Amino acid sequence: MPAPKERSAIKVQSERAILAAVRLPTSTYDQRDPFGELASLAEQAGAIVVGSLEQRLERPVAGTYMGTGKIRDLKALCQELKADVVIFDHDLSPRQLANIEEVIEVKVLDRSELILDIFAARATTTEAKLQVELAQLEYTYPRLKAMWSHLERIVGAGGLAGIGTRGPGEQQLEIDRRLAQKKQLVLKRELEVIQERKRRMVQDRIVDHFTVGLVGYTNAGKSTLFNTLTAGGAYADDRLFATLVTRTREWDLGGGTNAQLSDTVGFVRDLPHNLIASFKATLEEVTHAHVLLIVLDVSDAAAELHYNTVMRTLDELFAEVKSEEERLAKGESDSSGPVRRSRWQEPKRIVLLNKVDALKDNAALLVWQHKCPGSIAIVAKEAGGMGHAELVRLVRELAEGGVAEHVITVDLRDSRTVATLEKRGKVSSREYDGNTVTLRVAIGKRQLDQLRSLGAKMRIEGEEHTKQAWSQ
Repeated sequence: MPAPKERSAIKVQSERAILAAVRLPTSTYDQRDPFGELASLAEQAGAIVVGSLEQRLERPVAGTYMGTGKIRDLKALCQELKADVVIFDHDLSPRQLANIEEVIEVKVLDRSELILDIFAARATTTEAKLQVELAQLEYTYPRLKAMWSHLERIVGAGGLAGIGTRGPGEQQLEIDRRLAQKKQLVLKRELEVIQERKRRMVQDRIVDHFTVGLVGYTNAGKSTLFNTLTAGGAYADDRLFATLVTRTREWDLGGGTNAQLSDTVGFVRDLPHNLIASFKATLEEVTHAHVLLIVLDVSDAAAELHYNTVMRTLDELFAEVKSEEERLAKGESDSSGPVRRSRWQEPKRIVLLNKVDALKDNAALLVWQHKCPGSIAIVAKEAGGMGHAELVRLVRELAEGGVAEHVITVDLRDSRTVATLEKRGKVSSREYDGNTVTLRVAIGKRQLDQLRSLGAKMRIEGEEHTKQAWSQ
């Protein structure tokens, strides 16, 4: 019997791949195209998909996840199609990986490993590379024993392993575990420095600007919309995970109002938890934005699955942020340092029904508009196209927060406040008196709240609480 191929790497570049899955009653996948997304992921990683096999079970088999009979069928299929790798559409335990490989005699990857491989290939910034490397280490660490099973062949049949070797490959396995733990610690320290700086930047931005985050399932059209709304220059392509780093640009909303628009990494179902944790700083733009634009490709047959995945992921992210904010409110230390923190509020969500031009009729659009009240139908690829004017109007209203005329007296030494009132509001009169200027200005409530949070030296007629700010 030929020896199993060594599982020394998770890369699948140019390898012939068979896709496998166990469909449980709780499984989430597109039943009209069961392997569609996994096939796209495999192809993005460079594999050549040559076949697939699935099994329906009430619960997974403990040792091999898939039933033993199906595992034998999988082995026969691998031999028939000359496959180099089998990719499962769910996560496998280290023992399950080892048991399946022992039977089918080819490399086996699970869904998380495949996604990690794609992220590793696409990472370009220092932060992204560190995040992916850490996620890979955290994911593969408990699987080292399975990945080093081929080391048993290092020791001869006579057992002449040398002094200090307590078993075949065991010494090398322990060395690797220590090295992995040490590397994890180094990566976490390097990432903490970068992420602390990013947290400060995000906190400063949400105080100084109205921030909007583009979120959605991978390949929903976020980067395309980002480029049409701003001079963004974000990389946009018809493939999964085209965007792996957050990009932020100014978005002109008209009427002297601007927003900071951020394009973020796309979500995907069953995203590895380690990857979510290591990309927490990347998702800081999402959790602390004032508004989230949720881009949904309604022309995709799996649109409902994508929508539910995005909403569930956002709920999980916001629950974690809320828990952290409650901890900080109790007076516990903030690891991010002395950041100008604003009181956290969950961002408003606006669903954008993208690619409506690709629908055969309006029936599907009407269903989604009923499911998501207040949603906007758009065509992201056309600058100024369908839905863009309505989107800009809505976000501008949110950014202004309700415009009203105020009489505001400002200390002339506070040039920043004067400039902000001139830029963000519509000034109808000015009166100078010594070291102060009194402006009659129509301005949004949110802009005034921002100025207050920055300690502006101003007094607003009719608002008693501004005396404290004036005295600063």
